[in-house]
Amino acid sequence: MALLAKTSDRQQAMDIQSDKFNGNSSDGKGVYSQNVVVTQGTLIIHADTATVISRDGEPSQATFIGKQVTLRQQQDDGTWMDGVADRIDYDAQNDVLTFTGNYTITSPKGSSSGQHMTYDTKTGNVQAGGDGSRVHTVLKPRAAQGTATVGQPQQVPSTTPQGTTPAPTTPDKP
Repeated sequence: MALLAKTSDRQQAMDIQSDKFNGNSSDGKGVYSQNVVVTQGTLIIHADTATVISRDGEPSQATFIGKQVTLRQQQDDGTWMDGVADRIDYDAQNDVLTFTGNYTITSPKGSSSGQHMTYDTKTGNVQAGGDGSRVHTVLKPRAAQGTATVGQPQQVPSTTPQGTTPAPTTPDKP
């Protein structure tokens, strides 16, 4: 399931809001806690705790922890990717996201869930599993992509001719 994050987001400022902050300017490490909301362009992350390490005045690493951390980001094709996990690590220097613990990623192209996944936002390369857990992926056919969010029920058109009543059904008898 290829995903390509919005390229222009990487050029935007990272905006962090929280109820509490504890940081040290000498080591560039800041810990944000309680009701953390991070935005960067179209990227939106909600977490219980965010630890951000800056190098040369720019965020270089961030770790988001919660039950569960949520992430939403527009892709270059205009569609949206949604993700949840117990922990999300972001390597800003290499543009790599790592989802750990009960992750689920959904997009119009399909979904993936498991315990561990690494996602390169530049190339769209995804690596999942390898830790002894199973990975579950659903790939939607091209004709169905973008018609509904993965996991939402689809309405099935009735095959009963208009003006008629469908025949009653009876339970099977043993």
